[in-house]
Amino acid sequence: MIAFFFVNLAGIVGSVVVKSVSTQWFDTWLPTGLTTQYWVESWHDFDLANVLLVTLKASLAVVVIAAAIGVPAAFVLARRHFPFKRLVMLVFLLPVIVPPIAYGIPLATVLYKYDLANSLTGVILANLVPSIPFVVLTMTPFIEQIDPKIESAARMCGAGTWSVFRRILLPLLVPGVLAASVLVLVRTVGMFELTYLTAGVDSQTLVVVLYNSYYGAGIRAPQASHAMAVIYMLTMLTLLVIALRFVNPSQLVTRVADERGR
Repeated sequence: MIAFFFVNLAGIVGSVVVKSVSTQWFDTWLPTGLTTQYWVESWHDFDLANVLLVTLKASLAVVVIAAAIGVPAAFVLARRHFPFKRLVMLVFLLPVIVPPIAYGIPLATVLYKYDLANSLTGVILANLVPSIPFVVLTMTPFIEQIDPKIESAARMCGAGTWSVFRRILLPLLVPGVLAASVLVLVRTVGMFELTYLTAGVDSQTLVVVLYNSYYGAGIRAPQASHAMAVIYMLTMLTLLVIALRFVNPSQLVTRVADERGR
């Protein structure tokens, strides 16, 4: 069954790749001809250079802000005990568990009300809602693995809270921060619902432009949309390969399952 799954997956992906470089392919085993014309048309017609730049800007901004907020929040949750701590963890879990469309529409309504939508700022703010909890849930296990005695020893030597965090904890947390950042980057690039609801004409990411190429108004060659789908697929594949070098996906799944069990 695993082999059957991979054969079908290879067939689906391979057909899109072949269609993106084919002149015509209907009732034959192989296309009648090969061309890169539609790749060039797709690149220029959809202004993919600018789209990729917008995607990169939005994703990097989300990564930086989510890490800046999520890492300290994860430190507090891992090191401090306070009332309603489990309730706070549940709140962090909700944007990860609940489908984005469920809270995306009211979130977009709020952003439109305050004139923050239809811009890159709106895309960034919308994607921060699931990204910050994602960082918190990824970083909390990394922080819990660090022995608190190291921090106590530093404090006994006269180090303050900021010095302990900057000189002791931060170097130890670099692998976790990298893992969380790469995972948020992958998640933001692939996030369709929140981006689609809040993006404007000049702030659409690659996944939104890809959707519009298939279902938007107008007549266009399907090969051009297939070419853009291949570009999106290669982008996501590259990010996933990088992500898997920094983090084991089962770690996050185990953490989420554990919090839900509580």
